Amino acid sequence: MSPRGTPTERQRRVGSELRKMRIDAGMTVEFAAGLLGVPRTNVPNMESGRVGVSAVRVRTLAANYGCSDQDYVEALVRMATTRGKGWWESYRGQLPAAILDIDEMEWHARRLRIALSVHMPGLLDTEEHARAVFEQVIPPIPRREIDIRVAHRLARQRALDKPDPPAVDLVIHEAALRMEFGGPKVARRQLEHVLKVSERDNVTVQVVPFKAGGFPGAGQSVIYAEGEVPQLDVVELDSTHGPEFLNSDMQLRKYRALLDRMHEVALSPRESHAFVRTIADQL
Repeated sequence: MSPRGTPTERQRRVGSELRKMRIDAGMTVEFAAGLLGVPRTNVPNMESGRVGVSAVRVRTLAANYGCSDQDYVEALVRMATTRGKGWWESYRGQLPAAILDIDEMEWHARRLRIALSVHMPGLLDTEEHARAVFEQVIPPIPRREIDIRVAHRLARQRALDKPDPPAVDLVIHEAALRMEFGGPKVARRQLEHVLKVSERDNVTVQVVPFKAGGFPGAGQSVIYAEGEVPQLDVVELDSTHGPEFLNSDMQLRKYRALLDRMHEVALSPRESHAFVRTIADQL
């Protein structure tokens, strides 16, 4: 099998899990290569996501590494053998690959825990609000690329409309609700859309008001995507340089605790709905 030019974050994750499993078992690259009957160089390529791995090989490696967590192994098998191109592949070559990694992460997540301080969640953006945000990027984005990014932002919301959508728990700070990207009319329609989406059975919106004071992670935008098993969870952090993906046990524990704290200081879903309604009515 020819090596992939640029593996996706999901493909890299499969490889990194196999590498972690091997190292925890105290096994060498040579042992893995001999077990699979492949050249030694195939193993680093597999563990970096540059070469795919079959279900048989995942199970063979897991068994010989002494991994007894069958739920984890089978979830890894499904992750490694997912076939077919997602909707985001139509944007490959037009948008940074890391952005498409977010799409894939959201699509396969069982649950999404999202926290934002000064931006609205991309999964809930209206077209005009998204356009107003992209028009503020420095250096300026060409008009054609803005059109592509807006279309992509709206397509990203397909994750909420598929037959088995993830549960989505959103914590939004009051600052984000009061940012008038595009002006008062655009901001009001954006808040109306948030209220509408929050009425879905699988979506919960909570607001952290200014009066709640300080809390951990106040300056971050966080997406915590839960996989089929906790070992395959992933955190995505936004930055001006692009998304960053974290998946070590320590990092996952940290961001679960951070999000738990944010939920504690946020208003209840019912109170949050009324709070957003009040801000929208003021615009």
